[in-house]
Amino acid sequence: MDESGNTARALELKQLRCLVAIVDTGSFTDAGRALGMSQAAVSRTLAGLESLLGVRLLIRTSRSVALTAAGVRALARARIVLAGTEEFVREATTGRTRVHIGHAWSAFGRHTTEFQRRWHEQHPATDLRLIRHNTPTGGLEEGLCDLAVIRAPIDLKPWSHARIGTEARYVAMATDDPWARRRGIRLDEIPTRALAIDRRTGTTALDLWPEQDRPRVEFTQDIDDWLAAIATGRCVGLTPQATAAQYRRDGITYRPLRGADPVTVHLIWHAHTTHPATHPAIALAAGLYREGRPGARLPG
Repeated sequence: MDESGNTARALELKQLRCLVAIVDTGSFTDAGRALGMSQAAVSRTLAGLESLLGVRLLIRTSRSVALTAAGVRALARARIVLAGTEEFVREATTGRTRVHIGHAWSAFGRHTTEFQRRWHEQHPATDLRLIRHNTPTGGLEEGLCDLAVIRAPIDLKPWSHARIGTEARYVAMATDDPWARRRGIRLDEIPTRALAIDRRTGTTALDLWPEQDRPRVEFTQDIDDWLAAIATGRCVGLTPQATAAQYRRDGITYRPLRGADPVTVHLIWHAHTTHPATHPAIALAAGLYREGRPGARLPG
């Protein structure tokens, strides 16, 4: 282990608390009162921190204390570390108080706002965070979330998973495309056009068509790249209804795709680290998909 690693291992939280208390109270004496320590103990603790780091953090006079440049940086980081420590203790002793749900493109689609609203009403003690990460598992494999919304045709065997609903497929096209004047597009018409496909997280596979009758493909890297290619008019795209609901862009029109099976929506998570909020999230999301919203209009 290098020297910085040894320093980090030797660092004590009480040293960070002393630094913060001295600055916040304005003196070693008042910091001692706030921490339940003697003034001498505060001085020794700060001296230990400075010795460990090898830098001067505070300039002390008879009337005040002032931060050095290194002290300013250390104070900012100390506040972050202490806040994270408090959250760690709170979650470890009272249950997890925050759940991160990842997604590659569009969370719960048209149900996203209602999911957030009902979650806040039904589970006020558990903070909900939706994060977008452009990987097939929506950030779950990368450790960025507790569970993830998945629509792409990935191998589900490595994950615990639950089906929460299905979404109809839509065709995305430039607003001035002749198809935009129609109410729907048939699946067997798509091979007459170039098709934009996100090779990493998209839901469209060429096996939707017979091998001898497949469209020409333009591969894209993410949702923004996909939308940009379609807006130029050189491609069309196929996507679940969630994309049409959440990505309303000037120059893009969505129309229903006829003759194709819907896309299945799953929540996935690590079986060995199941978050306490997992099953409530599944129940809420599945309920919203069952309810649906008849007559909902999509952007055109």
